[in-house]
Amino acid sequence: MADTSTTQGDQPNEGVVLELARDDLARKKFLKMAGKRMGAGAAATSLAAFIAACGSSSSSSSSAAGTSSSAAAATTSSSTSSSTSSSASGDLAIVNYALTLEYLEAQFYANVIKSGLFHGKNLSVIKTFGAEEAEHVLALKKVATSLGTPAPKPTGKFPLHNAAQVTKLAGTVENVGASAYLGQAPLIQSKEILAAALAIHTIEARHAATLNLVLGLSPTPDGAFAKPRSMSQVLAIVKPFIA
Repeated sequence: MADTSTTQGDQPNEGVVLELARDDLARKKFLKMAGKRMGAGAAATSLAAFIAACGSSSSSSSSAAGTSSSAAAATTSSSTSSSTSSSASGDLAIVNYALTLEYLEAQFYANVIKSGLFHGKNLSVIKTFGAEEAEHVLALKKVATSLGTPAPKPTGKFPLHNAAQVTKLAGTVENVGASAYLGQAPLIQSKEILAAALAIHTIEARHAATLNLVLGLSPTPDGAFAKPRSMSQVLAIVKPFIA
């Protein structure tokens, strides 16, 4: 993804980002839903409903458009169906990739909470982070189910020796998570799923910044522009934490 050359195959991905930026209606619809402090179940249901609603709106608009000859309509329908299927397949892989990471993050925080290594305000923050990761899991699983088959839940294994070591590990987990979403953003075809991914990415980045400050590190370690990580880079980092 470091290759900045522009090819015909790259243009659809750039188009999704530009369309999301320009489409004020779609952005407002998402922000209206995502901006509310919802429970985990409601968040998952609403995210899936939002994607379905936008798809329905798009379908209705297509039906309202003027018709041409039946042969041309059949050709266009076949082409659109093929393109939509390909995009959904690619997005499902990305959603499942994100779901796997969120499963691990949620498990990590759950284990930390049970470890008894943290108390008071520190424990409260950890519980908040854990609850938010759990909401991400529910939301992504709902979306993956709407696209196809969701990824299976992995079993995580995390070394929890003392508070200092766990805090450092948490910082690694969150920084990797933030960079993982950033790495996949240009590859997402659905602007609704892209909006959802960016909303989750923002929370991961805030978690990472908070932990970086606790660790005495810069809240923006990459400077003004965060650096993405590819799927292979991320999986290499998290592999030791999968049983």
